[in-house]
Amino acid sequence: MELSSLVVQVLWGISAVMMAEMIRDVYHLASHQWGPLQYLHSWHHKAYKRDFTPISADLYARAQLYNDVPESLFMMAVVAGLAIAIDQPGLWLGFVYAAGFLGTAIARSQGWLLLSDLTHKPGPLTEKPSNWVVNRTYHWRHHFDNTQAYYAGYFTFLDKLMGSAVSLKGKTIAVTGASGTMGQALIAELKRQGAKPIAMTTSPEASWPVGLQVLPWCPGAESDLQQVLKRVDILIINHGLNVHGDRSPSAIETSLQVNALSAWKLAEVFMTTVKTSAQRANKEIWFNTSEAEVSPAFSPLYEVSKRLLGDLITLRRLDSPCVIRKVILGPFKSNLNPIGVMSAGWVAKMVVTLAKRNVRNIIVTVNPLTYLAFPLKEASRSLYFRLFSKRQTK
Repeated sequence: MELSSLVVQVLWGISAVMMAEMIRDVYHLASHQWGPLQYLHSWHHKAYKRDFTPISADLYARAQLYNDVPESLFMMAVVAGLAIAIDQPGLWLGFVYAAGFLGTAIARSQGWLLLSDLTHKPGPLTEKPSNWVVNRTYHWRHHFDNTQAYYAGYFTFLDKLMGSAVSLKGKTIAVTGASGTMGQALIAELKRQGAKPIAMTTSPEASWPVGLQVLPWCPGAESDLQQVLKRVDILIINHGLNVHGDRSPSAIETSLQVNALSAWKLAEVFMTTVKTSAQRANKEIWFNTSEAEVSPAFSPLYEVSKRLLGDLITLRRLDSPCVIRKVILGPFKSNLNPIGVMSAGWVAKMVVTLAKRNVRNIIVTVNPLTYLAFPLKEASRSLYFRLFSKRQTK
């Protein structure tokens, strides 16, 4: 076989392995939607305790026999059909890959193989949920947070496509700056997603929707919120101010305190509440840092303070115990910016839509340059911090 032909078949083989994983994800999704497969798949969910320890050897064996064996056979059948139809020998690598799942499933069902697969390995969760490839923490959420999300088995493409890579249903989500235009829009959108929002505000006397929990707070008193934040799953740090052209000492102090330091301190308090496996799997922080991280806002102190916050977040991401997302917004219409070109409701919907697809840097703007400039800035700053700083351990 010529080298070029060999390379082509290797590429077909790699594609076949990825196709086999996608076929497995589709089968898994069907197992939660179609009655006959639901019955077979239910054994898989019955088999594990919350730390992925098998409840019993019998249940574990049945789960392998009733769920994993049919799933493997389906993968093998579909890949074999594609290999025959397309007539590319490299595709049979996907068949061999799927056959490996069948062999291990049969071995585990008979007690010949006692080791579990990587995503069901017993023990406490030690990692944050992954982004592109499924780890134990990511898959734990499918079993014990929401069985109607997190379907992916290895690559997370299906969940990102469907918006099931992050579930907001039933989550307690605290939003700072809740009395502002964007805060109100986020709270409304989160309620539509089935979340339980908490309005964190410095203006508790404002008019609020009936039934919405309102939590008064003020910058500088972040440590007082630790007990409340223990029961919060997602903290959205959305507050901020703009002193526009003012460059007085008081304006400098206020901008740094409100836009950067209070946000950082609040996040640090929140991160002290991430201790258990469930908290490590579900807790997140979303920072609204603004497009000012990479483009002019025609307000020097707003830019300085938001860029400081952005860099602090990038640095803190390297060691954070939970997922941290950045929300980079362009000009939206609000009381503070009546000439904004985007509606707050639409922006909030886009933010939530992208978060559910596990996007870690959420950009919503009409400025195309931001979509180019921000990833470059974030990657370079992250690399710089990684190379020239280190975590201090006790």
